Amino acid sequence: MRRHKYTLFVVLAALIVIPLVVHNVRNASQPRQGRFGRGNGGVSVSVATVGMGDIQVRIPALGTITPLNTVTVRTQISGQLQKIAFQEGQLVQKGDFLAQIDPRPYETALKQLQGALRRDQALLADAELSLQRDEELIKEDSVAQQQVDTQRALVEEYRGTVQADEAQIGTATLNLQYTHIVSPITGRIGLRQVDEGNYVTPGDPNGIAVVTQLEPITALFSIPEDDVAAVMEKVRDQVELRVEAYDRSNVNLLAVGKLLTVDNVIDTATGTIKLRAQFDNADRKLFPNQFVNIRLLQDVLHDQVTVPAAAVHRGAPGGTTSAFVYVVGDSGTASVRPVTLGAADGDLVAVTDGLTAGEIVVTEGGDRLRDGAPVILPADTPVHPTAPQQSTWDGQHRRGPPGANGGRERRGPSGADGGPPGGGGRPFGSGAPAGSGAPTSER
Repeated sequence: MRRHKYTLFVVLAALIVIPLVVHNVRNASQPRQGRFGRGNGGVSVSVATVGMGDIQVRIPALGTITPLNTVTVRTQISGQLQKIAFQEGQLVQKGDFLAQIDPRPYETALKQLQGALRRDQALLADAELSLQRDEELIKEDSVAQQQVDTQRALVEEYRGTVQADEAQIGTATLNLQYTHIVSPITGRIGLRQVDEGNYVTPGDPNGIAVVTQLEPITALFSIPEDDVAAVMEKVRDQVELRVEAYDRSNVNLLAVGKLLTVDNVIDTATGTIKLRAQFDNADRKLFPNQFVNIRLLQDVLHDQVTVPAAAVHRGAPGGTTSAFVYVVGDSGTASVRPVTLGAADGDLVAVTDGLTAGEIVVTEGGDRLRDGAPVILPADTPVHPTAPQQSTWDGQHRRGPPGANGGRERRGPSGADGGPPGGGGRPFGSGAPAGSGAPTSER
């Protein structure tokens, strides 16, 4: 009997203790609330402060690195290649010695022509003396006029022969110089196309090697014809347009240069026009025929009201397709605010109407909000910002290289378009994902 009483006491104690434990566990699992949304039903969100700053309008394009000068080094005479004086991949200066062709046949030819010249010069001298004597004798009527004329013609003939000999000597001297091959430009020499000991001729299609100029270097790219008017306006005003070259991943900045020239016709097949940009390439990060992503800085808009692109949504309640944001008020609720958007710069988008600097907008969790819904903010969110943040916020916006979607790395869009919702545990000021509904100026 006592044993049954003890068992009953244990069961009753368990029925009392277990609900208390479950209640404590549920309370411990509730999310930590900030200064807003202390009541039930609040949505955890991440926010950012509307800033004031500059918006850079860029035109994206695909480009190919093209050297200003590329020279195939070929021999201008025929002969045996005696020596190659360069290393493959070597940086050479204009006039540097590259290769040597056997000069002996050309030295011999030069000596033969020099001998012929001396012979013809002697004949000319003798003819001139004879002409001088005949001209003295004809004054005394000792010789016929025909003899004097014949001698004068012979002198002119020898003078022509001497002049031809001198020209042949010049050609032979030039051929002898061609046996010593030098670099025609400053640049990087490629792989050699022929080995020592081979017989080379001017007709060899591959030549001896190729020298490519690397500093400076250019990039050819095309932009849509719709952007031609704006670019040509800057060109006519002699404004130097900045051009940035990024790698294939469109993340790493390789070089910064300037717009060099614009083509004179639009390609009707593609509706684009070609442009050439020049880069100093002192670090040689750009290589001939390299594929690059180009960003042409068309304009800079100053003193723009800016928000993160992640804060912009489309398809507001009521069926409208205009852009809107969720603005957090002092009461801790989010209200829908229609906005008019301007140009975009990476993760930033300009707002021309609807917002003022210093207001707080939702960047994550907006897909779970409605107009007037209470929100839960991170504990360190300022209720009344004393000054608007600039468009180069640390952590919120990194002004790094623009990516394929307009700029930086995105960690999951949060917007009315159906991106994955963001959690409320991220601190205020952390990087916010970009909403797919935000516009971009990188067309």
